[in-house]
Amino acid sequence: MLVVGTIVAIINPRFLSPINLANTANLIGLFGLFSLGEGLVIITAGIDLSIGSVFALLGVIFVDLLVTYDLPWPVAVLVMLVAGTLIGLINGFLITRMRLQPFVVTLCGLLLYRGIARYYTNDGTAGFAFGQSFPTLEWLTTGRSYGVPHTFIAFVVIALAMAVLLHRSVFGRYLFAVGRNEEAARYSGIRTGRVVLAAYVICGLLAGLASIFLTMYTRSISPASHGNFYELYGIAAAVLGGCSLRGGEGSIMGIVLGAILLQILQNLVNLLGIPSSLNFAVMGAVILIGVLADQQFKDYRQRRSVGREKS
Repeated sequence: MLVVGTIVAIINPRFLSPINLANTANLIGLFGLFSLGEGLVIITAGIDLSIGSVFALLGVIFVDLLVTYDLPWPVAVLVMLVAGTLIGLINGFLITRMRLQPFVVTLCGLLLYRGIARYYTNDGTAGFAFGQSFPTLEWLTTGRSYGVPHTFIAFVVIALAMAVLLHRSVFGRYLFAVGRNEEAARYSGIRTGRVVLAAYVICGLLAGLASIFLTMYTRSISPASHGNFYELYGIAAAVLGGCSLRGGEGSIMGIVLGAILLQILQNLVNLLGIPSSLNFAVMGAVILIGVLADQQFKDYRQRRSVGREKS
C-alpha cells in the first residue's frame, strides 16, 4: 500500500490533495463496511457472493420507503438493517441447517435478490425526486466532519468494534476454530452451526448498513447494475488482508488495509490516465502479485521455522 501510494504521489502530486484524499476516504468507508462482514464469513471458510445483489434490492426498497410511502427516515433505516440481518439469517440457516454449500447458497442469492429488485421496479430506475431532500440523513451518510467523510468515520468505528469481537472475545476464537477445522471444533464442544450462522447474520447486517450509505451516495438505483461486482471487492479486500479462503486465518486490521489498498489502486487508475477499460486488469494484476508475494513470504517463514527446530 505504501509503495503504490508513494509511486502515485510522485507521478501525480494531486494524489495528496485534500479533495482527492477526502474522496478516497469516502470510497474506503463505503467499500470497507461490507468488506468487514465478508471477511468474517471467509474466516469461517465460507463466502458470500450475494452482497452486490443485496445492495440492489435493499437500495430500491429504501428509496421506495422514503419517496413512495413517505416513511420517516429513522424507521426506513431500521427496516434496512432488519432486512439485511434477515437475509444473513436466511443464508446462514440454509448453510448450517440445510447443509448446503455457502457458494451455492449465496450464488443463488446473487441471482434471486437482483431478479426481485428488477421485478420490483419493473426493470426501471429508483431514485429521489428533483429537489427532494433529507437533510439529517444526508448529513449523517454523505456529510463530513472536519473534512473527514462520515462513511470513513463509520468504517473506523465499526472496524474497532469488529476487532474487539474477533480478537478479544470467545466468539472470535470460535470463528477461527470453526474455520480451521469445523469437525474438530464441534468435537471440542463448540456449537459450530450457531457460530457460522452468527457470522452470516453480522455480514448481512453490515451489508444492510452499507446499502444505506451507498443509496444516499448514488441517489439513484438501477437494479440491473447497482452493486455489480461489489462482492468481489469485499472478497479481494479480505484476501489481500490475509484472510485465507480455506478459513481459519485473517484479521480486521488486514481487511482494513486491504480495503484501503483497493481504493488506492482505483485512484491510481484514474490519476495516471490509464484507460478505464483496463481498470479491472490493473487491479487484478496487482492483487495477484500481492497474494503471490504474501504466499511466498509465508512459505519462507515456515521453512525458516522448520530449519530452526531441526537445529
